[in-house]
Amino acid sequence: MQQKKLNSQTWLQAAFRALTSGGPAAIKVEVIARDLNVSKGSFYWHFKNVPALKSQMLTHWKDTATQAVIKDLEKTAASPAEKLKNLIIAATSGRDDKYGGVLAEAAIRDWARYDPEVSATVKQIDSKRLDFLKVLFLEYGFNDENSISHARLIYASLIGLQALSHHDLANSNKELLNLLSILLKTKGQDPLHGQLT
Repeated sequence: MQQKKLNSQTWLQAAFRALTSGGPAAIKVEVIARDLNVSKGSFYWHFKNVPALKSQMLTHWKDTATQAVIKDLEKTAASPAEKLKNLIIAATSGRDDKYGGVLAEAAIRDWARYDPEVSATVKQIDSKRLDFLKVLFLEYGFNDENSISHARLIYASLIGLQALSHHDLANSNKELLNLLSILLKTKGQDPLHGQLT
C-alpha cells in the first residue's frame, strides 16, 4: 500500500462515504483504509478509535448541515419568507460528495435506528430544525399552532422528497418551494376551516 499524508478530514470524508454506501457497519478502519489505499496506522494519528471517528462524524453533520445553515440565515436581513425560501434552497442544494453527498442525511437517519447515541443526536437536530422553521413561520405572522404545523409539513416533506429525489421521482427543491408558496398563501385564511392566524 502506498503511503499518503492524510488529515482527519480525509478520514472523515471517507467515513461518510462508507456510511452512505454500506451503512454503519461499513464504518471500520480496515474498510476505510482500503478505500483510501493506506495502512490502518494512519487512522490512529487522527482518531483514538472508531467511536471517536463516529462522534466526529455526528459533530460535523450537526455543525455543517444545521448550525452553519441557521447561522448564515440569521445573519441576513431577509424577510421571513425569503429566509424560508433560502433555507429550502440550502437544504436541497447539491451536497458535498466528499461527505457522502445527498445520501448522507438518509444514511444518518438509518444509522439512528440502531444506535442510541446517533438517535439522540438526530432527535436533537430535528428539534432544532423544527424550532427554527417554527420561528420563521411565526415571524411571517402565523399563530403558534399553525407555525408548528407548517414547520412539520415542510420538514417531513423535505425528508420524504430527498428519498424520492434520489430515485429521480421528484425534484425536492421545486416541490418544497411549491409547498412553501401554498403555505404562505394560506396566511389568514384556511379554505377548509375559515380563520387561520
